[in-house]
Amino acid sequence: MTVASTFQADDDDVLAGALYAWCAERNIKIRSQQGLSIASIAIDLYHAGHQTQDDLLVALHERELH
Repeated sequence: MTVASTFQADDDDVLAGALYAWCAERNIKIRSQQGLSIASIAIDLYHAGHQTQDDLLVALHERELH
C-alpha cells in the first residue's frame, strides 16, 4: 500500500491547506527540502490524530517550539 492510497480527497485538502499555510508563513517554497520535510511531519501528525487543518497547524507550531 502506498501513502497516496491511504488518503482520500478531504485528507489531501486538509494536508495541502496546512502545508501551504505553514510554508507561506515562513516564506518556504513547498518543493524545497524544508517544504518536503514539513510535508512528511504533517503526514505523521495527521496519522497521529490531527485531522483538521487548524489542529494540524497547531501541532506543527507546537512541534516547532520543541
